Order: sequence, then C-alpha cells, then structure tokens
Amino acid sequence: MTYEIESELDSYVDAHISAEPEHLKRLTRESYLRLINGRMCSGHLQGRLLKMLTQLCAPKLALELGTFTGYSALCIAEGLPADGRLITIEVDDELEDFIRAQFGSAPAGEKIELRIGDAMEICGAMESGSVDMMFIDADKRQYPAYLREAERLLRPGGLIIADNTLWSGHVCDPEYARDRQTAGVCEFNEMAARSGRFETVILPLRDGITLMRKTES
Repeated sequence: MTYEIESELDSYVDAHISAEPEHLKRLTRESYLRLINGRMCSGHLQGRLLKMLTQLCAPKLALELGTFTGYSALCIAEGLPADGRLITIEVDDELEDFIRAQFGSAPAGEKIELRIGDAMEICGAMESGSVDMMFIDADKRQYPAYLREAERLLRPGGLIIADNTLWSGHVCDPEYARDRQTAGVCEFNEMAARSGRFETVILPLRDGITLMRKTES
C-alpha cells in the first residue's frame, strides 16, 4: 500500500509542475532502452528543480561532475543566462557519442562543454574561485574529495547541489557502514554539516538533494 501511495503522489507531483520538455522525455526513454541503469537519469521533478535553481543562481560558469546521459546537464543549460556556460565531466568514455548526440540536438546544448576523464584531474586544472554553481552526481566514494575541491573552485556566494545524499536511506542504516559508497556519502554529509564555509540544507527529495551556499567570508 505504501508503494501505491508513493506512486500516486509521484504522478500527482509530475502533473502539477512545469511540463517535461519533449527532448528530455525522449532522452529518458533512450537511456532506459540502451543502458541497464537508465534510472540514474535525473528525471522530471529533479530536472525542473535544477533548471529553476540555475535560473536563480544565474551562473556565468556552472560545473557538473557526472554527466551520465546528459539529462541533468540539459536541464542546467536551460536555466543558464545568455552568457552562461556549463562544463560537465563524465568518466565513462563509452557514453561520449551518446551524450554528444543529445547535446547536439537539444535546445541550449551549445552552452555545454563535455569533458571526458577523471573529475578530480580535470577540476585540479581549473582556477580557484572560477565556478558559480556546481552539481555533484558522480562516484559516491569520492564525494568528500569533490567537496574539498568544490570549496576551492566555488566563488563566495556560489551554490553546490549534491545528489543522492540520503543514498536510499543507507546513511542511517548501520548495516551499510562498511560499504564504501555509503561511507563516502556519510563523510560528505558530515563535512557539509560541520563546515564553517557553507550554509547547508538537505532536501528529502528522491534520493536526497543537498544545497550548499558558500558564505561570503
């Protein structure tokens, strides 16, 4: 019964928020048809949230760690100002052709620069304080390292959006304490909570979304 209620609520929410663009519906369908982990797409609700947060932040430079098939990148690109751009980093080079095809045929795709490789190596070559907004949705084991790098890259007042920070509830389950991905997410959450450089909120939306605003001082 709980599952049925949750499914009804999900359907209700989807019906009462801004419509999902057709190109993103097609992208979701292709992701499920061509990949075994298509559920990793951000989806309608999270996608509309990413677009709105981007519009509110109005970043000149946004950075995404973990492109997957490009759904979240396209949502961020929708919300960018006219002079804004997004750098998105994906480690899986087998996805490159798929991703570039999506960006090449979608609105605002020209604002996205795809970089294939290790996120920490690519970020390490970027200038400190150069990023206005950052979306973290890559290797959960590396979340603590991503946060340390994000603190360096992000300008004062900049925004971090981190996905999967409740990790299917495993963050509260001692049975998963030795799981490296769960441990990475838990350490990230602890770092975020005790950092004096960020204002932090966790939204219990989907698998948990953390918003972190870097303080001005």
